[in-house]
Amino acid sequence: MTNLDRANDIYDMIAKGQLLDAFDKYYHNDVQMEDVGENNLKHGKEACRAHEVNFLSAVAAFNGMGVDSVTVSADGNTTSVECWMDLTFQGAPSNIVMKQVAVQQWQDGQIISEKFYHK
Repeated sequence: MTNLDRANDIYDMIAKGQLLDAFDKYYHNDVQMEDVGENNLKHGKEACRAHEVNFLSAVAAFNGMGVDSVTVSADGNTTSVECWMDLTFQGAPSNIVMKQVAVQQWQDGQIISEKFYHK
């Protein structure tokens, strides 16, 4: 399985409501995650997973998602995924469509670094 295949599998799993399963399967113990521009770099699988759990606890409804593009670098060690998610957050009067690009650095079949650029 290539890193491109793995990136596609992650988003297939997310679409099925399996975000934490995808995280457990594909993220390295030493992963670093960052929402660019928000000064919130997280280090280590435990801290990054806690961030994902916190995000999911704020979501009242997952209304859908789509992947617009997935690319891979020439050496196969970097993938980028452009996607959108239609979400309703706890206490929010209506849904929002969150658009983002995730840039993933891979090591030994797992994500070692991921940066999110979103709107």
